[in-house]
Amino acid sequence: MSDETREPARAPEALAGLFNRRANAGDVEGLVALYEPAAVLAAGRVVATGHAEIRRFYADLLARKSDFALPETLPPLRNGPLAMTFALLPNGALSVELAREQADGTWLWAIDQLKIAPPKA
Repeated sequence: MSDETREPARAPEALAGLFNRRANAGDVEGLVALYEPAAVLAAGRVVATGHAEIRRFYADLLARKSDFALPETLPPLRNGPLAMTFALLPNGALSVELAREQADGTWLWAIDQLKIAPPKA
């Protein structure tokens, strides 16, 4: 899928659906395109900063996993050009991101904290 054919996020709540479609399509570049150039992604012990590191993270992830269930998304918490987005994953974990509105009106993630594990009972 080329950059010209990738649908941009016109609202922060659209990012999770775009992520899910691109991940299930194995579209590493499409996933990277959901992030600002200097974004930070944290997933467990991995912290990836910038497109090159985020690309490596997703290339590795997609090489190991090919099926991503659609998460339950919660309404974003917005403050002007910033929004916190939330996705409740099927395993009960919560993904929390900070999205920022871009100059062209689209939205990209600036910070992504993947899979915050639920507390153990």
